[in-house]
This record gives sequence, C-alpha cells and structure tokens, in this order.
Amino acid sequence: MASGFFAILDDVAALLDDVAAMSKIATKKTAGILGDDLAVNAEKASGFVSQRELPVLWAITKGSLLNKIIILPIAFLLSAFLPWAVTLVLVLGGIYLAFEGAEKIHEFFVPHEHAHIAAEAKPMTKKEILELEKSKVKSAIVTDFILSIEIVIIALGAVIKEPLVTQIAVVSVVAL
Repeated sequence: MASGFFAILDDVAALLDDVAAMSKIATKKTAGILGDDLAVNAEKASGFVSQRELPVLWAITKGSLLNKIIILPIAFLLSAFLPWAVTLVLVLGGIYLAFEGAEKIHEFFVPHEHAHIAAEAKPMTKKEILELEKSKVKSAIVTDFILSIEIVIIALGAVIKEPLVTQIAVVSVVAL
C-alpha cells in the first residue's frame, strides 16, 4: 500500500520536473513577446488619476485572464487534433509581427497625423474620464489577446511533441 503511494508521488515529481524544465525552455522562447506584452500594457495603463490606477489594473488583469481562458483550450484542441495548425499559426504570427515592426519603422520616418496633435488641457467630466478609462482598458485587453495568442502558440510549439498533459501544464504556466 505504501509503495503504491510513493510510486504515485514519484510519478508526480517526475511530471513536475519535466514541466519545470520545459517551462524554462518555453519561457526563453517567448521572452521577447512577454516583454512586449508587459511594456504595451504598462503604456496602456498609464495616465490615470492615482485613485483609479488599481481599478484599471484590476480590470486589465481580469480581461487578460479571460483571454487566457479563451485561448488555452483552443490551443490545446489544435495541438491534439490539428498539430500542423500550430505551425501555421506560428507563421501567421511571425508575419503579423513583421508587419507590426515595419509599421513602427514607417511611423518613425513618416509620422502619422496623430503624432502632431497636441492634447489640449481642458477639464474633463467624470463621465468622460470613465469613458476614456474604459476605452484604454479595452485597448489593453485586445492587445493582450493578440500577444497572448503569440505567446501561447510559441510555448506550445516548444512542447508540441510532448504528451498532452505536459503540454497543458507547461503552456498554462507560461501563459499565466
């Protein structure tokens, strides 16, 4: 009886060891996008009155967690039933990132109109402030959704040959 219990503990320890090692590898592969995700969301969450910063960050966090709840099952279904689709999504994500980078370079050399518009300092009503806050939170959540897809797919690509239980554990750790 005791030997069965210790065998199960040994199996769990081996699984957790594999998950930790593979999470490290997957996190290294996604480090650039993770940094971009943090920087973009920090930029979107700035400029609020100090009393509203924590509620804004909490709203973005809830939206980000909801994004993960949507993305992770779809990614695992893809890996289980259409593993070639993971590669396709990786390629499409790479094309999107290349487009985004080219757009930033283009905007640096040819500034868009919104770069020249100076913000006028006029007092805003509470309703206007809340609407601005809501739009910034929504923008941050949408950006997080796109970057989370890229992060999850890259992490999944790093462990695609592993058993499904290991994939789920590793990709969930990296996503969170």
